Amino acid sequence: MKKIVIAGLMFAGLVPFAAQAGAPNLTVKESVEINAKADDVWAKVSNFGDLSAWHPAVKTTEIVKGTNNKKGAVRVLTLQDNGTIKEELEAYKPAKKSFSYKIIEGVLPVSHYHSTLVVQATADGKSTVVWSGTFKRKDTSDAPAQGQGDADATNTITAVYKGGLDNLKKISETH
Repeated sequence: MKKIVIAGLMFAGLVPFAAQAGAPNLTVKESVEINAKADDVWAKVSNFGDLSAWHPAVKTTEIVKGTNNKKGAVRVLTLQDNGTIKEELEAYKPAKKSFSYKIIEGVLPVSHYHSTLVVQATADGKSTVVWSGTFKRKDTSDAPAQGQGDADATNTITAVYKGGLDNLKKISETH
């Protein structure tokens, strides 16, 4: 009987973990070709401490921990609707024109979010910007709340990436 109780307690402790692990990994990858040199586009996106300079959904960006553009820096994004997102820089590689970060907390319907943004030069002097991310939906239960499902998480991140990339193209190609 004692073994059954212990096994039951162990199983009960694993149920939340199992539900979390059961939420599928989701991926979004968006890209845009920009009629501008990669160095010029990188100059616009490379400041981890100023996403608001090129993403229209972001009202302000503030570094609240660490040093800007250094691994471990934490920024708080205040969105146009005053929602906030806290993100941590995981890698910053200016020679490769890329950086990676994760969301620590925020209003988006995602969890376990990790993202990379890369600016690539093309042979014709233009650039391609690729923004990709992996994540899970925030509500990892078997029956997520309305607005918290896989499609909601994927659609939200797709809209974030497209909105930013479209605006980056616009401001990079304006002379």
